[in-house]
Amino acid sequence: QVQVVESGGGWVQPGGSLIVSCAASGSSSSSYEIEWFRQAPGKKREWVGGIGSGGITDVENAMKGRFTISRVIGNNTVFLKMDNLKPDDTAVYYCRFVDGPNDYWGKGTLVTVSS
Repeated sequence: QVQVVESGGGWVQPGGSLIVSCAASGSSSSSYEIEWFRQAPGKKREWVGGIGSGGITDVENAMKGRFTISRVIGNNTVFLKMDNLKPDDTAVYYCRFVDGPNDYWGKGTLVTVSS
């Protein structure tokens, strides 16, 4: 059974930086994607970005330049580095592991940006 666990959320002041991580375990697939989503209070869940098993990353246009996705080669751990954070970035950040026709979600980690 694949398990997906996010960590690293917390409180940060506007303009600050934070790194959240996603660890996916239990999959033996060599071809997969790991994606980040977020859901702000009262809003729909939105795609943030993702990385494939080949290392190619993509980030939502509105977040490019502030958000960066990277991974640890050799295991299914992915990082989302967020710079110059704004109050509108406050959300629960979720990780999704896609393995062929299956997808697995973590429970999310809360990021709060406020002064």
